[in-house]
Amino acid sequence: MSSTPSPAAGLPDELKRRLGVPDAVTIGLGSMIGAGIFASLAPAARAAGSGLLLGLALAAVVAYCNATSSARLAALYPASGGTYVYGRERLGEFWGYLAGWAFVVGKTASCAAMALTVGTYVWPGQAHVVAVAAVVALTAVNYAGVQKSALLTRVIVAVVLAVLAVIVVTSLSSGAGDAARLDIGTDATVGGVLQAAGLLFFAFAGYARIATLGEEIRDPARTIPRAIPIALGITLVVYALVAISVLLVLGPGGLAAADAPLTEAARAADADWLVPVVRVGAAVAALGSLLALILGVSRTTLAMARDHHLPHALAAVHPRFQVPHRAELLVGAVVAIAAATTDVRGAIGFSSFGVLAYYAIANASAWTLTPAEGRPARAIPAVGLTGCLVLAFVLPLLSVVIGAAVLLIGAAAYATRGFRR
Repeated sequence: MSSTPSPAAGLPDELKRRLGVPDAVTIGLGSMIGAGIFASLAPAARAAGSGLLLGLALAAVVAYCNATSSARLAALYPASGGTYVYGRERLGEFWGYLAGWAFVVGKTASCAAMALTVGTYVWPGQAHVVAVAAVVALTAVNYAGVQKSALLTRVIVAVVLAVLAVIVVTSLSSGAGDAARLDIGTDATVGGVLQAAGLLFFAFAGYARIATLGEEIRDPARTIPRAIPIALGITLVVYALVAISVLLVLGPGGLAAADAPLTEAARAADADWLVPVVRVGAAVAALGSLLALILGVSRTTLAMARDHHLPHALAAVHPRFQVPHRAELLVGAVVAIAAATTDVRGAIGFSSFGVLAYYAIANASAWTLTPAEGRPARAIPAVGLTGCLVLAFVLPLLSVVIGAAVLLIGAAAYATRGFRR
């Protein structure tokens, strides 16, 4: 098994290492602390009822295992592409390809969902128009260089964290809170908690964006294993505080029935002044997620194009801006079309299945590491792999069927390509 990242150092299409730990953590936070927390709490509460916090804890455990496996692999293979590279190097070319396919297709759907979330909050009557405009604008930002993307992400993360902090403080300090609403009742079932974990995983998925940018991170063997757990830890604390505060004022039933749970929590806490702030925060959060998602999808597209699994013309790196400009433009165009023609609910379910398949391959890859290569404790990739497969197949049936069909289409395309060689 080769430990040499691709491409070799010195090639003209190699990306520049410009990002340190703060930038890497910020990009990870921008990927996770986004629209997911504004949108995923209500459907998760409908699935788990009073077991919502158990679902959140389970999603966090799986996310931790995935993050640890990804960090160890990214330190060993600091090239653009993330699990596409790890699967290829550790399990074989097909598994790397399948991971890349699952990531690109699943995250493209997630990009569309985030763009539509922006449109829904900014101008509900013209959500699709606003969504397309957001995709065009953020694609232009990414085109101008990864450092500018990291700077904008830092601003977005600061705004979203401030909004969430105000929601938490307002909810906890209001007289509407009732600690009894945190109790776990008979409505919480094993199946419901598992499905809630799968839905909440959508809000966590994003820490691997740090790994997919491995070729642009300084001292990746040291930076990536530090940045990923820091970003995940901060996100978990934020999500737990938000979930607890919203449950205190709405309860499981009120949360499950809410279309915009954080807005409803502000109203229940007699803080109507906070409603427009929440709307702005949700829109900004979705923009942050969309920015980081386009960044990650374009880098995986770049890696797959280098290996001719996608058209090789997409492997070009802009001589001035040092970004995979053709890949970014293609991803932006596809996402814009999807945002103009799809709905957010279907995109989220489909995306979750693809991302869980992606991380399952990451954990299987980490299992093959030796102690000298920085292998984590064997329980970590084992729990991560099992968790990803279980959560993927307890998602809503339509998401499972469509997701599995798309993976089969990708596998068939790979087999057809092999026959044509």
